[in-house]
Amino acid sequence: MNEALLRSLTPSVLGILVRRGADFAAAEDAVQDALVEAVRVWPGDMPRDPKGWLVTVAWRRFLDATRADASRRRREDLVDEEPAPGPAPATDDTLQLYFLCAHPSLTPSSAVALTLRAVGGLTTRQIARAYLVPEATMAQRISRAKRTVSGVRLDRPGDVATVLRVLYLVFNEGYSGDVDLAAEAIRLARQLAAAIDHPEVAGLLALMLLHHARRAARTAPDGSLVPLAEQDRSRWDTRAIAEGIGILQTALSRDRLGEFQAQAAIAALHADAPTAQETDWVQIVEWYDELAGLTDSPVVRLNRAVAVGEADGPRAGLAALAALDDSLPRHTAVAAYLHERDGDLTVAARLYADAAGKATNLAERDHLTRQAARLNARRDGGPSKAGGDRAADPRP
Repeated sequence: MNEALLRSLTPSVLGILVRRGADFAAAEDAVQDALVEAVRVWPGDMPRDPKGWLVTVAWRRFLDATRADASRRRREDLVDEEPAPGPAPATDDTLQLYFLCAHPSLTPSSAVALTLRAVGGLTTRQIARAYLVPEATMAQRISRAKRTVSGVRLDRPGDVATVLRVLYLVFNEGYSGDVDLAAEAIRLARQLAAAIDHPEVAGLLALMLLHHARRAARTAPDGSLVPLAEQDRSRWDTRAIAEGIGILQTALSRDRLGEFQAQAAIAALHADAPTAQETDWVQIVEWYDELAGLTDSPVVRLNRAVAVGEADGPRAGLAALAALDDSLPRHTAVAAYLHERDGDLTVAARLYADAAGKATNLAERDHLTRQAARLNARRDGGPSKAGGDRAADPRP
């Protein structure tokens, strides 16, 4: 059974049913039934036109379901309008489905789940495992989302920015269970880039590729985090880096800068440096200035403070940090890093310990705890770990 083929055909088949008049929830249920039937039948009898076969079976499943509903007259009209079996139209409704799944009435978590189900072709069980929640919980979340968008027509203009935010949320979930959500987000971003000519779509795809290229070096064998400056760059995926930089350069040449292109430019400068010491921090600060102008995000300004500390020295970084709200996530960790760079090990150790208590995941907490212990050992005259001040770098 070619699972990749089924997943690639799912959004087109779903879009065809919706354009024929099926509401989204009923169409999605019918498509899932058709996929189950394909898994049963195709290994022994592969159809010549897989897409047309799925459309025919899904439409019949939809009609079977509608005949059982109360509105008999309208249901019989739909039966009379059933198209004759034959090749499916070449229209690709994937893009419209992206916009539908990123509808502003949905919460971010519901939009992500619906995108993975309707466009990604994942099962409810796979999505639930990826999010580490019970399958029944995820089924309810998806059902509510389908009900919310059932009355939305596919011919309405969509918001590209919302679609990109949903895809970035999928990417940032990373990996858990049996579904690699980062890889799935890249697959979906490639699909979207093929369907729409937009520099920010290209920017997001480039950003994903550049971040994902460092994945193998981001954790040690024991599962602990490895800061960017300490990562083994020979383990970075050079093919993904080259592809990401190529996509980014093409997008930037169109002179329509957006936040994902700016983020990708920063990631490209990190990826392009042969060593951490050769990183072009001055240019990274300039890109953070561009990004701050586009988003006015305090998180961007926090990351800029780290870059300023590298380009102009830790005291300049601390001055930039002082202008920000100290309740920002990772503010304390950045302060600890910059104080260590400035030679104040006592304050840095205390701040690392404080940051560990505020960490939102176990890996980050353990990393920050180790940094506090390392500095305390140095102050007490004990041996320090290899890597010097760079071991404190809080960035992934």
